[in-house]
Amino acid sequence: MKKKMILKGFVMMLACMLTAVASQAQDKPKPSPAKTATGKAGAANITISYSAPSAKGRKVFGELVPFDKVWRAGANEATIFETDKDIMVEGQKLPAGKYSLYALPGASEWSFIFNSETGQWGIKRGGETSKDASKDVLTVKAKPAKSASMAETMAYEVTPAGFVLRWENTEVPVAIK
Repeated sequence: MKKKMILKGFVMMLACMLTAVASQAQDKPKPSPAKTATGKAGAANITISYSAPSAKGRKVFGELVPFDKVWRAGANEATIFETDKDIMVEGQKLPAGKYSLYALPGASEWSFIFNSETGQWGIKRGGETSKDASKDVLTVKAKPAKSASMAETMAYEVTPAGFVLRWENTEVPVAIK
């Protein structure tokens, strides 16, 4: 009987400790918090849901995010791009729907890849993206430019002309009609 009471007490203490640790973990802000960019491009309502990493003094493009390697276009889960109408992205048709958005950064040209699989974590254990190439719907090219100011945290902006990814000293506009 005494052993059962001691065991019950131990289990309750352990449960309290786990609850305290879990609540502390929830109180901490994520290093790459979830963000959403919304707006109209042409006649379509566009939503881009992503996790926003910060530069933290690191060189981003070409180092932290290597050139010529597919990137999840954000942190954590794969970035999600959603349009409520068919659109033309850099002159190519993208049907209305929800897509994972990946990027292939380059020093002078980028590719953005719209993939029909959504909900996956952005990278595998080895660091490669989780993108399944057989589910690529559209790939478009875009030209990076030097931004007017330093962007510590990565951000997307939806504009009447399309969307822009900004981070560090780089911005990459993608035209949508």
